[in-house]
Amino acid sequence: MHPNKKPFSKDILKIDDIPALVEKLGQKLKDDTFKEYKRRGTVIGISGGIDSSVSMALAVNALGSDRVFGVMIPEKDSSPDSLKLAGDLAKQYGVKTVVENISPALNGFACYDRRDEAVKHVFPEYEPKSYKMKIGVHQSGLNQNLPPLFYLTIIAPNGDQKSKVLPVIDYLQIVAASNFKQRSRMAIVYYYAELLHYIVIGTANKQEIDEGFFVKYGDGGADVFPLAGLYKTQVYQLAEHLGVPQEIIDRTPTTDTYTAEQTQEEFFYQLPFDILDIMWYGFENGYDTQEVAKVMGKTKEEVEIIFCNFARKMKTTEYLRHQPIYYPGND
Repeated sequence: MHPNKKPFSKDILKIDDIPALVEKLGQKLKDDTFKEYKRRGTVIGISGGIDSSVSMALAVNALGSDRVFGVMIPEKDSSPDSLKLAGDLAKQYGVKTVVENISPALNGFACYDRRDEAVKHVFPEYEPKSYKMKIGVHQSGLNQNLPPLFYLTIIAPNGDQKSKVLPVIDYLQIVAASNFKQRSRMAIVYYYAELLHYIVIGTANKQEIDEGFFVKYGDGGADVFPLAGLYKTQVYQLAEHLGVPQEIIDRTPTTDTYTAEQTQEEFFYQLPFDILDIMWYGFENGYDTQEVAKVMGKTKEEVEIIFCNFARKMKTTEYLRHQPIYYPGND
């Protein structure tokens, strides 16, 4: 072990001094807003999820509620709970908000029709008005060193479920169509940022950025990402300190993208966050797999497979983190 490396433990991600971290992040946000970008405040899309809630709380704590503006951006597939919780959050922190329903824009992009076309290709009986659908990662991928398999699930009006492994072309079409949602949200958030002469706060945490759980130029489009250095479990630690409503803290993180209910673990991560975060920390900081296995109650082989899956995710999602390439002119 490197002499400066902490012994691996399940408490390795516990934040020692949360007030100091909040102060540090707040000062950085102030400097970026007023000095780096020379803007008057911040706009943030709020969904009733833990990441956007903590991001708003940090912004209010740093800048004051009068320099934070919240945009609630539902569409026809959104859970009603999202809008309610986002509204309650904004009210608690004294933040002015607006509700922008993007369903008409998504209809204009044929978002739902393009998605449903691919679903019907797999399940011809699927009827968008009465059925529900979602996609997810096949969980057995964690037990073998193989690329993940995505599957499609439909739920009939009587509750019967069917699942099939998604052909690549249909998976790509569903994802590409669904990503209109995040990109439309980015467009409306930037409308208010330009209207108010504000910057846009991105809500992605470290895990989402590192593993590629975001849409390029969608929720990946922002001016600052205050949570970019924090694991999901650390975001929850800040939530407690900042007074985020308990109902939001207790809410299971969801994608809120498809018509059927779906957790982020089911859709993408494959591991609960309290395990995922610690394993990822061990992976990216070069801890010995035997040491990680002992602490996490797994075999060395299981940890090696999980680490291989992490490495594969980073490699296959590198495109999402890649900045635009600016070509030179005539020398």
